[in-house]
Amino acid sequence: MRLRVEFTTEPFDLDETPSHALVAREVVRAADLDAVDVGPFGNTVQGRPDVVYAAVDALLRRSIEAGATRVSVQVNVVREEGA
Repeated sequence: MRLRVEFTTEPFDLDETPSHALVAREVVRAADLDAVDVGPFGNTVQGRPDVVYAAVDALLRRSIEAGATRVSVQVNVVREEGA
């Protein structure tokens, strides 16, 4: 089983990437995830449950500490082929 997480941090700033968004991206890029896709309006990561749980915990803590006033997270279970 793999987990896919989509997340955004707010508040948005269209002129300059907010520090909380940069921190969130650092967290997921540093994690041992299978896939990381970051974009201006949403981000997606995928990996083993234990790695995803740790990454989401760090993402929430660090992005809020860096000024996020809202973090939206959606988690989906991805079934592996043959499972």
